Amino acid sequence: LRAEGRVPVLLLTAMADPEDRVNGLEQGADDYLSKPFEPRELVLRVRNLLQRRPATDVVSKDIRFGGCRFDVVRGELYRGGDVVHLTAAEAGLLSMLAQKAGRPVSREELSMSLSGNVRNVDVQMTRLRRKIERDPRFPRYLQTVRGTGYILKPD
Repeated sequence: LRAEGRVPVLLLTAMADPEDRVNGLEQGADDYLSKPFEPRELVLRVRNLLQRRPATDVVSKDIRFGGCRFDVVRGELYRGGDVVHLTAAEAGLLSMLAQKAGRPVSREELSMSLSGNVRNVDVQMTRLRRKIERDPRFPRYLQTVRGTGYILKPD
C-alpha cells in the first residue's frame, strides 16, 4: 500500500472478520471500515486521519465559488468569514466534487459517500444548492450534468 508517498489509507470493505481487519492494517492501512457504515463515521475517520498527518504533509486546498470557500482538508464551508453548517452527507459530497472541481462526477461515485444510495445524491445536492447558490433553481456552481451526475464549477 505504501509504495509511494505518505497518503493516508482507509480501507472500505465488506469484509468484517477481525483477521481481515488485522491483515489490512498489517499491509499498511491507517484505518479500516467495514460496510455497512454511517456516512458521518466515514467523514470523521477521514478527518482524523488528516489531522494525524504532520503539518508539512497537509496542503491546504481551498476551492472558491461565489462568495463561498470550501476547505477540502477540513471539509468546512465558509461564506465570508462565517462557517456554513454542513451535514456529514453534504460535506462528503462537496468534498468529492471539490477534489474533481471542473470535472463531472457520476451519481454512482457520489453515492459512495452516502452508503451507496444513488437517490440520496439528488436530495443532498438540492440541500447543498440551497446553502451555496444565490438561486438554487438556476445553479451556477453545483451544476447537473445530464446523464452523468454533477460538477462543481469554481470561480
